[in-house]
Amino acid sequence: MQFNSLDFMIFFPIMLTVYFIIPGKLREIWLLAASYYFYMSWNPRYAVLIGFSTLLTYASGLLIEKYRRVHVANVCSVVLALCLTANLMILAVFKYGGFVLENMARLPGGGWAAEARSHFDLLLPVGISFYTFQALGYIIDVYRGDVKAEKNIVRYALFVSFFPQLVAGPIERSRNLLGELRKIEKENLWNGKRITSGAILMAWGFFMKMVIADRAAILVNHVFDQYQMYGSTELCLAAAAFALQIYCDFGSYSLIAMGSASIMGISLMENFNTPYFAETIRDFWSRWHISLSSWFRDYLYIPLGGNRKGRLRGELNKILVFLVSGLWHGASWHFVVWGGIHGVYQAVSDLTRSWRESLWQRLKVNRECFSWKLLRVVITFVLVDIAWIFFRADSVMDALMILKRILFKPTPWLLVNGGLLELGLGAAKMNILIIATVVLFLADRIRYRKKETLDQFLMSQNLWFEWLVVIMLIVAVFVFGVYGPQFDPQQFIYFQF
Repeated sequence: MQFNSLDFMIFFPIMLTVYFIIPGKLREIWLLAASYYFYMSWNPRYAVLIGFSTLLTYASGLLIEKYRRVHVANVCSVVLALCLTANLMILAVFKYGGFVLENMARLPGGGWAAEARSHFDLLLPVGISFYTFQALGYIIDVYRGDVKAEKNIVRYALFVSFFPQLVAGPIERSRNLLGELRKIEKENLWNGKRITSGAILMAWGFFMKMVIADRAAILVNHVFDQYQMYGSTELCLAAAAFALQIYCDFGSYSLIAMGSASIMGISLMENFNTPYFAETIRDFWSRWHISLSSWFRDYLYIPLGGNRKGRLRGELNKILVFLVSGLWHGASWHFVVWGGIHGVYQAVSDLTRSWRESLWQRLKVNRECFSWKLLRVVITFVLVDIAWIFFRADSVMDALMILKRILFKPTPWLLVNGGLLELGLGAAKMNILIIATVVLFLADRIRYRKKETLDQFLMSQNLWFEWLVVIMLIVAVFVFGVYGPQFDPQQFIYFQF
């Protein structure tokens, strides 16, 4: 079930109505049932895996806490190791089994792997990477003593399966989400401010998804699927459009998740914070997919030693984390290369920082002025967009060929002869995309300058303005949202991860 589907438009109001009128003691049970129904709407068999992961991490948490109280550290370590191994093995088999066999088949004597690959046909459960990481974060927190093991099995199962953020994040931390769930029994749900805030976030999320992301996807797919036909101008436009598409697609899911949870009295963490206003690659990753980047920092980078074991080791750890992040996104080398590029970006930035600081001082560069900051934002966006080409392309070779055509197949005349309107979008649809992108820029500018999310900003304005904007967003979704034969409600990009 997708947020932008008719099924969800029926499911959510019914679920919400029951949730608001039942006794507080039944809210967690009702949400758990609704979450499993939501998840099983894709494939009922998916429930087996998420149920197994839930029971395993729940029992492991109780065991770790029990043996930590009697100071049996070795048992705690063994339980943690077994729990992590079992969950990661499930993820590896379902997500990476085919990838491993495919690469082993290319090695000498790999005929057996090719034969096995031809029979390997496991369906990747939607959202498995998200809920696996969320459950593993919980068990590691219990092991470290950061949180107490949750004894209420219903509450813990809801923590793993809470439907707004189940299949595409944000990847919540146990301290936050379990704490939120503990409050809902006695929570006053009839809170107009919180409901309004959630409704604004959902409306803005649907606008980003259906007006911007799905429209940009038409152009992106048209060019990337036949990139051999195009030159630098079309490919640069498609790369920039993909940067827009993936931000609005993934960011919209997080916003709708935050908004729907807010209406239910549950606060989720913000997952995106104006990433394309970042002035450095490090700054970009503090604003993009915040829940995942902070997860890797806390549960992989720091345990690897962070930067505590010397500068070079710290940079190698950083690159390794980004390589793993790339693999997390997909079982393909082009995702790994995408992650590696971001790791190299950060390593080069760190290793050349003192040299660059000295150079700017000698050149007497004013680093506080608008032009300098604008230049840094543009350079960061270009670097991020180059990496996005590897993310979007079907293979590493395709990405390299696209970069080659950008460099050696100039087509500047398309900027003035109207050729850019022949890339899947006509003049009218292109104009809608441009106007919607300007609206997105203004909203992100408010978020960047005022440090307020859109709902906070609108709710601080006069009531007429707040409702005018919300009504305009809703009308825009219904009038300018992408529907018809080119519309596929299954295409939230991050569902495949």
